Amino acid sequence: MSRRDEDGQHGPEPDRVEGCPHPAETESLFGQDAAVAAFHQAWTSGRLHHAWLITGAQGVGKATLAYRLARALLTHETAPARFDMDPDCPVTGRIRAGSETRLIVLRRGLDRPGRADARLRTVIAAEEARGLNRALSFRVPDGGRRVVIVDSIDECNTQAANALLKNVEEPPARTHFLMLSHRPAGLLPTIRSRCRKLALAPLGPADLGAALGALGSRVDDGALAGLAALAGGSVAAAWKLVDAEGLALYATLCGLIAPHGDGADLRRVIALADTVGGRDRVERFRLVLDLGVTLIVRLARAAAEETAPPPAVPAEATLLDAAARAGPPHARRLAAAAAAMAAEGQKARDANLDPARTVIDTWARLGPRSSGEAPAA
Repeated sequence: MSRRDEDGQHGPEPDRVEGCPHPAETESLFGQDAAVAAFHQAWTSGRLHHAWLITGAQGVGKATLAYRLARALLTHETAPARFDMDPDCPVTGRIRAGSETRLIVLRRGLDRPGRADARLRTVIAAEEARGLNRALSFRVPDGGRRVVIVDSIDECNTQAANALLKNVEEPPARTHFLMLSHRPAGLLPTIRSRCRKLALAPLGPADLGAALGALGSRVDDGALAGLAALAGGSVAAAWKLVDAEGLALYATLCGLIAPHGDGADLRRVIALADTVGGRDRVERFRLVLDLGVTLIVRLARAAAEETAPPPAVPAEATLLDAAARAGPPHARRLAAAAAAMAAEGQKARDANLDPARTVIDTWARLGPRSSGEAPAA
């Protein structure tokens, strides 16, 4: 229910990317001027809805925006000119410390609160929703506003979603809900219908570069377009790619596929599989799986549209051109292979299967090179 556990100490936080500041602590928001302007216009025109569904891919700034809007709502009766997190504002300090009582954060909690072996739940459970009900039962001093951030509503189980729906349908006075969703199509239609949507866009290369720079990560201008494409315009995804040298890894994955795109070079696949085993290589294993699916999906899209997009890395250019020439029949085969690779990878994560064997099995979905193609050295 808050950013502190019941002992008053910070516990594992589901809304924090390792190595990055928490959204409540993030100083700058990039690339979302349209969404900020839409909220500002609704406020200044007297049409400030009590429930907002903030949508967009993970890592594009939904939570960062939500905390900025929460601070503004808690400190201003009329819309301020800007929604910055003023470092000199006492409310900003309390929000960052997790001690602002008028801000309620609903998110995944710990399965064993207060214990050293506690782990984050996989869903927002009914227990967290009941905590929200208790918190909303108290009146706000001096008749002020109260804000509820739900991060993310996608993670609510059925009981929690129904409890949240009741609060949204019959909100307490001067209470505003800011609900984050990565996949709004999967939400209860009744929740979607009672919220005003605020859609956040993927960040373009320039905004992505500025956001990464603010985090202390510098990326060459020439690599930003490819990084934005692979990260889906997500700062969080781009940060992980930069940290793990993801562009170089993506180029390696491109080298696994025959130039005409009809199969995988199994010798190179096996060589790559040898680099993903071991406890210290878990993140590399996950990145290999995710980028592999991304590559095949990009090739499938090029084939379906019969147009090659700009390559994310130089090694991808030949593959995209070949896919575009192959056309829709090739797209269907690649799309099926991508779906199978994604399912295989998820199964491996869930069942803790052997990483090397998983990499080999997923890439085998493409089939071997044609008999007329000699394996690459």
